Amino acid sequence: MRLIPTLSVACLAMLSSLAHGESVSGLYHVREVVDGQGSEARSQATRQAFDTLVLRLTGDAKAAQSAALASLREDPQPIISQFAFEGGSPPTVQVEFDPGSTERALGKAGLALWGSNRPSILGWWLFDDAEGSTLVGDGQSAAEPLRRAAQHRGLPLRLPLADLQEQLLADAKALEGKDPKALREAGERYGANALLAVHAQQADGHWQGTWQLWLGKQHEQGSAQGDDPAALADAVMLAVSNRLAPRYVSRPGVASGVQLRVEGMTLARYAELDRVLEGFAARLQLAQSDTFTYNVSGSREQLRAQLGLAQLHEVQVEPAPSGTPPAPGAQAPFEGLLMRW
Repeated sequence: MRLIPTLSVACLAMLSSLAHGESVSGLYHVREVVDGQGSEARSQATRQAFDTLVLRLTGDAKAAQSAALASLREDPQPIISQFAFEGGSPPTVQVEFDPGSTERALGKAGLALWGSNRPSILGWWLFDDAEGSTLVGDGQSAAEPLRRAAQHRGLPLRLPLADLQEQLLADAKALEGKDPKALREAGERYGANALLAVHAQQADGHWQGTWQLWLGKQHEQGSAQGDDPAALADAVMLAVSNRLAPRYVSRPGVASGVQLRVEGMTLARYAELDRVLEGFAARLQLAQSDTFTYNVSGSREQLRAQLGLAQLHEVQVEPAPSGTPPAPGAQAPFEGLLMRW
């Protein structure tokens, strides 16, 4: 194994952060490679940018192909605020979509949105090539394609320092093993919600990799391939996004009105909760001391997952005694979701 000591200010700054989810910036900015010459190639890249955006925002791989979005996909100009073509190798288009117009269009099409507050992912990424094995660290040049792939798929990715101890720990056996205990313990200082382990290998001029994802008790795994490390990284991040999204996006016809009560509120926590509940159409009903009650549109399972990113814990509500009518003037028993900071 090649041992590459590395240390970055950005990575050090996040050592003390808690796993409260992370607000993803740049969700409405999409960069796509232009495959070919002329206006038609640019138009095709713009449509691809639209597809990428819709997938980022909905978590639904088929949403961009829906009949309700057909005309907008053919001509996304009504929701584009800025567009730039950049030559180079390869040439790219940079498309900035207008958030308000985009969200209205997707809402009109009956699509639910995945909010910007998403689970942060700590990526243990090992590359094997003819020169040996390298664990990608935050300060290495090899980290940039991984960050671009995560941004392209709307995921907040963190990378370890890849110091000597971590490079010795995160070998192929550890990354392909089914017990993430050692990696989790080593990654505690990074404060991420999820753990991603990727073992990438070069074979016959291509790159292929196996990946595993742990988020709480959930374990996902799969394989991916690409012509180069950047393409492989994008394929892995796409697969991870497809596995995560169902936990947080309420599908049309599944979402329902849920009463949510949160105890232990403060002014700072009110602002945090407002961010966490983005996409769930939360409406504050009652604020009483440090207890706030909301009407929220979503399923209980997805609310639990989203609120878990902010370290809220569910409190079991005591059911009302059966057969006992409430006393005159007594408050009706709470039957919603009760959470506490």
